[in-house]
Amino acid sequence: MKPLLGIDISSTAVKLIELGGQRQQIQVMSYAAVGLPADSVVDKQVADPEAVGQAIRKAVKQSGTRTRDVVVAVGGATVISKIVPMPADLSDRELEQQIRLEADQYIPYPLEEVGMDFEVIGPSATEDNSVDVFLAACRTDAIDNRVAAIHLGGLTCKIVDVESNALENACQLIAEQIQLKHADQGIAVVDIGATTTTLNIMQAGNILYSRDQAFGGKQLTEEIMAHYGLSYEEAGKAKRRGGLPESYGEEVLKPFIQDIANQIDRALQFFFSSSSRIDKIGQIILAGGCAGIPGIDQAVEEQLEVATRIANPFANMKVMPRARPKQLKLDAPALMTACGLAMRSFD
Repeated sequence: MKPLLGIDISSTAVKLIELGGQRQQIQVMSYAAVGLPADSVVDKQVADPEAVGQAIRKAVKQSGTRTRDVVVAVGGATVISKIVPMPADLSDRELEQQIRLEADQYIPYPLEEVGMDFEVIGPSATEDNSVDVFLAACRTDAIDNRVAAIHLGGLTCKIVDVESNALENACQLIAEQIQLKHADQGIAVVDIGATTTTLNIMQAGNILYSRDQAFGGKQLTEEIMAHYGLSYEEAGKAKRRGGLPESYGEEVLKPFIQDIANQIDRALQFFFSSSSRIDKIGQIILAGGCAGIPGIDQAVEEQLEVATRIANPFANMKVMPRARPKQLKLDAPALMTACGLAMRSFD
């Protein structure tokens, strides 16, 4: 096994995870999270590679890792992913040629402006003598900016993955936390970040549906600003470190938690109205920075009447002292993507 650093570049932070050991007994070797300047990442695209590169350097130093090879992910509107059926009797080379010939049907950008890859999933569920192929494509400028930031951070980018794939990998690690009454029920994995909440619907370990909403922890920061007359920076620090008045819980935090539950409820209703593949959600898994808010799982469970858990992909891993076990546990819900990327070390 050659270790790879899983680096998740979000809108507010660079998150780094290094895994070691064996797949049967994974170890968290090192971990770090470093904040990013405002607007250095916009709509999941790296806008300022130098600022992101500096944050990566800090994360590497903070983590103490000696690993220099990285797997990173792209996401957002520039990423296109499709399941396409292809004839089952094609060789790998013929399959690649056929996909490239037909790619313009699925990709709304000029093919010379995209990076593209594919993977055969298995026999097609809808067409005889065919296989389902997972096709992923992304604009090359989105890839290049991430790779440039990794290089400026003193590292080498070995793999560029897709965020949804990384999340699927991480969800394999929380399988024991998922309790379904029926195997065909769906699982809603809700990633609540700083500016975006992403609803992912999974079944049998695969993401079938993904949708972003413009809602996240930034709204809570803005509410704190307005309520207590603080600057954005002061409100952010107060949110993370505490020190707000006793009224904060009832007047600001509780309504925000209710807003999150409402957002998830509406997102699920939209899913059910637009898809007939799953008619019931058996479990909700909360991930992202806002998933660490105390009581959020109970609030979502009570409103939606669906069992709700906080994601912790490290629950069954041995955490080395260098990885700061207490802080890692607190940050675990926000590290799903980074962890899923680091799992590529075991491929």
